[in-house]
Amino acid sequence: MKLKLLFTVCFAAGFQLHAQEYNYLPSSNHPFGLPNPKAPKEISDYQELIGSCDCKSVSRIGQNTWADTVQMIWTFKYIMNGMAVQDETTKADGLHSGSIRQYSADSARWNVHYYATVATPALRAWYGNRKGDKIILYSEQPSPEGNPGFYRLTFSDISDSGYNWVGEWVDKGETFAYPTWKIFCEKKKV
Repeated sequence: MKLKLLFTVCFAAGFQLHAQEYNYLPSSNHPFGLPNPKAPKEISDYQELIGSCDCKSVSRIGQNTWADTVQMIWTFKYIMNGMAVQDETTKADGLHSGSIRQYSADSARWNVHYYATVATPALRAWYGNRKGDKIILYSEQPSPEGNPGFYRLTFSDISDSGYNWVGEWVDKGETFAYPTWKIFCEKKKV
């Protein structure tokens, strides 16, 4: 009897501790999680993106040619008990993708690691920050001709009703940009 009572007390205490420690995870009341007050203040950089959007994605397939528009859902949520942000896309063409977004106070920037349906041995990373109503991230990448530069990702027109996104190659001085992928998103009505 004493052992059963001890187990019940320990189980109840452990369950209560678990519930108190992880208040920022996605739940029925907060399906996209909550920002943890202990997280860097920059966790709010993504607050308008949290939730699901209906989006239209279009990619460049040639010098002057763009592919047909692909319908997609882009969902952002807080993860790791509100200390980071995860996004994932579900695309009509079956090529799904996502990212884990962690803010590094040491380097004062976002570290974004991208993954996709096609598995790779190492995840590609982008680095950057929010500037006004834009989030701009960079990953070093030469142009097809070998010129030094970056693949730049820009979220723009960020609001509670949606956002736009563009992926483009830019030279080191950012005087030339060549867009290769564009996405236009509207928040889903809840």
